[in-house]
Amino acid sequence: MMKTKKKTDTSCFGFNFEKGGAHTARTMMLEDMSLLLSCVNQPTATKKDYLTAIQDDNCLGKRSGRSRVLTVRHLVALYSLDPEVTLFRALLYFWRRDTEGQPLLALLCAYARDPLLRMSSPFIFQFPEGAAVTREALEEYLETTFPGRFSNATLKSTAQNLNGTWTSSGHLTGKARKVRARATATAGSVAYALFLGYLTGGRGASLFESEYARLLDCPKERAIELAEEASRHGWIVFKRVGNVMEVLFPNNLTELEKEWIRDQY
Repeated sequence: MMKTKKKTDTSCFGFNFEKGGAHTARTMMLEDMSLLLSCVNQPTATKKDYLTAIQDDNCLGKRSGRSRVLTVRHLVALYSLDPEVTLFRALLYFWRRDTEGQPLLALLCAYARDPLLRMSSPFIFQFPEGAAVTREALEEYLETTFPGRFSNATLKSTAQNLNGTWTSSGHLTGKARKVRARATATAGSVAYALFLGYLTGGRGASLFESEYARLLDCPKERAIELAEEASRHGWIVFKRVGNVMEVLFPNNLTELEKEWIRDQY
């Protein structure tokens, strides 16, 4: 039985606010995630099915059993891989419907679950489009934010992994030299960002100003246009009369989850 949650505690939906994060060892693993979800594509798949595909079937082509175990650990940390978890189930819903939006969808889910990735967001968004973003600058930012927390080796690998994730999502470009770019928002990624904002207490027009909406890297009016597109597809319900907006997610919440939301907010 699910234990009682404190008011505004979003861990029941899959958000994670504990210390640490997979980015000390990995990026958001977009390639692995994409391959896994193409290999396990049944609507009724369970967490066990995803873990079996990685560990037993080696669908990701890892070289050793230990590598498969570590891959499971990090993918679970980033995405949960459990359709019983609200964040992952909604991710699957939009992932299957919006192929172009998959990089941002993965970032949004990983951001909700990885504190290190969240912490790096202000660093990335301070740079204008076209500006160089160096690993050394991110290392300095990490050390300033968490004095003495990381060894030199971990500091370097964490900065590399974070830059790798922001490159996969489209916020950075380049290999050796990273440059700030503009990510490509889509109807599905906007809908998922609004959903995450909704789970954390946002409603109406404020959903377009949440930290999750900011990750979309697009102006508010463009995000509204994409929300309208998502609504036309039937993915969400979006209504707008002037500045008054209503956003609902009938496809993404169970009755129990709706009850949690009522109790929390």
